[in-house]
Amino acid sequence: MRIFPAVDILEGRCVQLVQGKRESATAYGDPLTCAQRWIDAGAEALHVVNLDGAFGNSAKNADLIRGLVKETGIEIELGGGIRSVDDAARWIETGVSRVILSTFAIKEPESIRTLSQEFGSERVMAGVDAKDGQVAIHGWQETAGDYIGWAQRFMQLGAGSLLYTNVDVEGLQGGIAAGPVRRLIGSVKIPVVVAGGVSSRGDVVLLREAGAYGAVLGSALYSGKINLSEALEESR
Repeated sequence: MRIFPAVDILEGRCVQLVQGKRESATAYGDPLTCAQRWIDAGAEALHVVNLDGAFGNSAKNADLIRGLVKETGIEIELGGGIRSVDDAARWIETGVSRVILSTFAIKEPESIRTLSQEFGSERVMAGVDAKDGQVAIHGWQETAGDYIGWAQRFMQLGAGSLLYTNVDVEGLQGGIAAGPVRRLIGSVKIPVVVAGGVSSRGDVVLLREAGAYGAVLGSALYSGKINLSEALEESR
């Protein structure tokens, strides 16, 4: 199983939010410095989110993220504020391993097919952000239907992988909710990366045993509740 340290970027800084709320941001410094820290500690992949994009300013941080992709040279999945096929295509062309389409994929599902056919399904990841079993969109403020149904539809449209985020536990550092993860992994035939609540070695073991392709480490990693080397050890 792959471990993806999160590098979430807001106003040019690496931050972590609680429950996706902008006002909860804790800053951890320069994004490239944070990325290099995790790489030096053994990370072979990163989960990068342009939070300014998610909050409506997709152009902000673009140069910074392009530099991060170029400087690190490792596997990067990128999300946040991708609102069109052209946006996604531009990011793919900068060299990110895959783009994450969330609200946009719900609003325009055919975008998954279009991008998969043009760039290959492995470059296209659909975001399944779930709140009480429903897909959450627009900054997790609205719901749009059963998360399993959407995951299966994304798979049928050609998504090469899924990013599943359990909004109910995201950022709280209290552990994952295992049931919804297992249900999703058992319902699709493409890789699933899990985010939200991964806070201990036990969480990593549970996800590995459930068949997750990867786990995103965010708030718990930055606060020191989980150690990257421990997570990497348990992922093997």
